[in-house]
Amino acid sequence: MRHKHLLVAALLGAAFVSTACAPLALTALGVGSATAVNHTLTGVTYKTFTLPLPQVKRASLSALDRMGIKVDGSGPQQGNEVVKATANDRIIEIVLEPISSNSTRMRVTARNSGGILFDSATATEIIMQTERVLEKT
Repeated sequence: MRHKHLLVAALLGAAFVSTACAPLALTALGVGSATAVNHTLTGVTYKTFTLPLPQVKRASLSALDRMGIKVDGSGPQQGNEVVKATANDRIIEIVLEPISSNSTRMRVTARNSGGILFDSATATEIIMQTERVLEKT
């Protein structure tokens, strides 16, 4: 009978401890993910690079090529550099915004061909592949 009470007490103690740790784990997870790629509710994915815009643009074009995504065109637009691309039923737009001479914010939007649904996974992968290209240079 005594073993039964000890078992119940141990299980309750473990449940209490794990419940108390959950907020800390969620906080740590949130802080860790903040250093990676940011998403918005609209499906837009962002990342800021500590590199000049021309270097980030070359890397993003290389990443698109590596992923087999067709570049439809690029050029300046309202002080930013915009790259438009397509892949199967995806319409992709990359906006490179110069923050300073050595910092560039990359914003990627990937939508289905109807333009209604967003594909955050593809947008995130484009940013991650761009980052990989930049790491090799």
